Amino acid sequence: MPLSKALRPSGALIVVALAIASCNKDFHGVGANLLEEQAFNTQSVRVPVYAYQDATEKVQADGLPLAQLGEIHHPVFGKAQAAIVSQLQLTSNAVFGNFSQAREDALDEDNIQVIQENEQVIAAYLEIPFFNNLKDSDSDGVIDAFDSDPEDPQSDTDGDGLSDLIETQSGYNPLDPDSDGDGILDPDDEDSEFDQENKVYQIDSLYGNRAASFDIKVYELTYYLSRLDPYNNFETPLAYFSNRDYVEEGFTGTLLHQSNYSLNFDELRFNYQEDDPETTDVDETTQVETRLSPRIRLPLDNRFFQESFVRMEGQPELDSQDQFNEHLRGLIIQTENFSDDLYMLLDIGQAEIKITYNYDSYNLNDTADDTNDDTIDRLEKTYTMPLGGVQINTLKNTFADAAIAQQIEQSNAGIPADKIYIQGAQKHARIQLFDPENDPLEEELFRVRDQKWLINEANLVFNIDPAYDPVTGGSLPDRLYLYNYKTGMAINDYVKDQSLNSDVKNGDKFIYGGLLEYDDNGRPKSYKFRITDHVNNIVRRDSTNVTLGVVLGANTDFIAPKTATLDALRGDIKYPTTGILNPFGVVLIGSHPEAAQIDKKLCLEIFYTEY
Repeated sequence: MPLSKALRPSGALIVVALAIASCNKDFHGVGANLLEEQAFNTQSVRVPVYAYQDATEKVQADGLPLAQLGEIHHPVFGKAQAAIVSQLQLTSNAVFGNFSQAREDALDEDNIQVIQENEQVIAAYLEIPFFNNLKDSDSDGVIDAFDSDPEDPQSDTDGDGLSDLIETQSGYNPLDPDSDGDGILDPDDEDSEFDQENKVYQIDSLYGNRAASFDIKVYELTYYLSRLDPYNNFETPLAYFSNRDYVEEGFTGTLLHQSNYSLNFDELRFNYQEDDPETTDVDETTQVETRLSPRIRLPLDNRFFQESFVRMEGQPELDSQDQFNEHLRGLIIQTENFSDDLYMLLDIGQAEIKITYNYDSYNLNDTADDTNDDTIDRLEKTYTMPLGGVQINTLKNTFADAAIAQQIEQSNAGIPADKIYIQGAQKHARIQLFDPENDPLEEELFRVRDQKWLINEANLVFNIDPAYDPVTGGSLPDRLYLYNYKTGMAINDYVKDQSLNSDVKNGDKFIYGGLLEYDDNGRPKSYKFRITDHVNNIVRRDSTNVTLGVVLGANTDFIAPKTATLDALRGDIKYPTTGILNPFGVVLIGSHPEAAQIDKKLCLEIFYTEY
């Protein structure tokens, strides 16, 4: 039961005092019986750390390297929902058919092929690809996820006696012992006319039930998304935040798509539209012209793109990107009514709308001097319009455990946290080494400075709360990220670490750490950060003892700080982009836990050589 307001301050002092005493005991106990005659003696010590829980009211959610879409429930962090808002981009001059609208209107006495083309939209599709893993370490044509030996090109994944590499080079399917399905195994088949079926992809970054169905809607956006900040004389980019719901605010125009949808993970294949008359032995309409990776693919309202785009050929609205964004302001993509949890991280950088239209084309039929055989043909073209410019994720989180709010209130009162809640875009922690607020004289810092120590290694180890069940608790973050809380920038240990690990997703800079670690039984255990340089700077070089921040480490390639708002009273902070890229979370043991968890509390471990 929470302490009453009246008792909380005095209770907090007791808790803090006990925790400090506990860490002090660790400090003085280690190395107390060193032999004086030893010239060097390697030891370790645990120094107090102070952790404080915090949360964001909103985060800057534009310009992210991916888009979140969907809904997922978490037993501690509640329900997370995400929608997408995006502008559209002109890829080239908006000329449809063979000639510009100006030439069509003026005609051309010297060129009878210039006619009114009467363009008409016949199909419009929104496509948003999934991320997929096509890593093929041995370059044998079989991605590692399906390769029986990803390091050996001579491996035989389908067990038909031919290596994966030989099958790929010969046009066979290395994942099927009978590539053409005629009952004869590939090594014995001398007459195989194998038509390459769908490529096999390992779809990445989808969480929950991939077979879940859901309602999906695509709206026209009627809110103008300015690229530049009008409150700063249009001199800097305008930030857009995660808490705005443009549907609830009424900024919706035409409903472009509505359906109950389930994901399809098949490769998309499109055959040639016409048969080449010069190749009599092959019917090109049976041949694949285009292959696309698996993706969300939604038909949009043809009439909308006819009236708002193709019909506007030659109008000022299509003369420049800025004018176009003022005219056609973008899309809103929203999901709801899920049959089960499904949360998608999508490759928004490759998302696009494909608008297919037909038009009249004057055909001379290779007889320029004879108009008797001329025809007007109805041809087909596709205009590709990427999603781009200003792109925003609307992120909502509801029904979180009340214990989180209690920890935030306690931390705001200066009381260190017994539990730490880390969640993407929502919850983070502040970490103070040698905390001047709880240790005004910085006695622990001076004690460390007074020792004759060469600090070899310093680690912060965040242990996962055993009361939190990672099996039923949803996806645990693969990584956390530790940074300078005031600036939002990386600490020296991150910058200096050039270690690479291509075998583990998001596994680079593993010396600096933050990666999820497991116990001997394969259960998630902890996250460890090696901050040796940071601690040496404080202890030996008198650097400022800055507050550190801990957020989700979804992808530590993207650490540039965004803006986040804590609340109306405390204002904005710098928040690393990586902390925004998915909604997952973890509960950690804090720096000042209950007695039952005291052995797993957050402390700074210093390994040193005494001289």
